[in-house]
Amino acid sequence: MASNGTGRWQIGGKPARGRGGAALLHNLLPFRAKAAHNALSMQIHASCAAREGHGVLLLGPPGSGKSDLVLRLLAHGFALVADDRVDIEDRTARPPAALAGLLEVRGLGLMRMGHAPQATIALAVTLGQAERLPEPETYAPLGVPMVRIDPQSCSAPQRVALALDCALGRATQLAGAFT
Repeated sequence: MASNGTGRWQIGGKPARGRGGAALLHNLLPFRAKAAHNALSMQIHASCAAREGHGVLLLGPPGSGKSDLVLRLLAHGFALVADDRVDIEDRTARPPAALAGLLEVRGLGLMRMGHAPQATIALAVTLGQAERLPEPETYAPLGVPMVRIDPQSCSAPQRVALALDCALGRATQLAGAFT
C-alpha cells in the first residue's frame, strides 16, 4: 500500500477507495500466530493505545468503534500504537510496518498520526454493552485483565483510563472488574 502522491492510497497499483479499499486494507496483513523463542507472537485485528508505555488493547469486530475510541483516547493523554492490526510479541504491542502511524477516521479516511512505536499491554478492552457490576475477567492469550466498555458512551475514554489505572494498581475498587 502506498500513496500515489495525490492523497489517494494504492494497493498493488489500484486505488484503495470506498468499501473496496477498506476491505483491501483489512486483508493487507493476514492474522498469524507462532511461537518465537518461547514467546507468544501474533497479529490480531484490534487497535492499541498507550499511556506512559502501558498499552490498552481494544478488541471488537469490524465497525465496533475501535478506531473511534482510539481517536478519543488521544485527547486524554494516550498515544496511538496501532490501528486495525496489532503485532504482539511477549505482551509487547507494535504496529505492523505498513500501518505504523495510520488511523482510520470514518468520514475522513486514513490519517497519518504521531504514534508510539510499542507498548507493554496491561489491559484488554472488549467493545460492547457493559454490565453494571462485572466479574473480573482475564484476556487469556496475554494473561492481562479484560473489561467490557461501550464505545458509544460519552465517558468511554475516561472509563478506559480508569480501568488502566486499576490494572496498574493506581486506583482501587470496592467491587467489580478488578476485585
